[in-house]
Amino acid sequence: MQHKNSTKEFGRTRDQRRALWRTMLGSLIVREKITTTEAKAKELKSRIDKIVRKAKKGKEASRKVAVIRDLKNDIPLMAVKKITGEFLDKFEKRNSGYSRVIKLAARKSDGAKMAVIELITQ
Repeated sequence: MQHKNSTKEFGRTRDQRRALWRTMLGSLIVREKITTTEAKAKELKSRIDKIVRKAKKGKEASRKVAVIRDLKNDIPLMAVKKITGEFLDKFEKRNSGYSRVIKLAARKSDGAKMAVIELITQ
């Protein structure tokens, strides 16, 4: 049953899912745009919005160390450095909606629905 289950498992164990989201979040922050399946992109959208909100809270010098320590558990160190640095200024005017999902044609090999997820940095 799917009662009160907010996330999908994607046919993976918990550790595999954590690794999947950690690498996908890191890639999205570093590259600012990635192509993946539609289901993963939709799940990734909510996760990246939470990461950006968390990083925006750490803009104050007094909270920055705690936020960086917290973000290191969710994303790679290279992505933490980028998102807590000057990259964060691009999101200053936005309150939410830091990313967008654009649907693409199905993948030829297996017919999976594909999508592009990108950070909105304007």
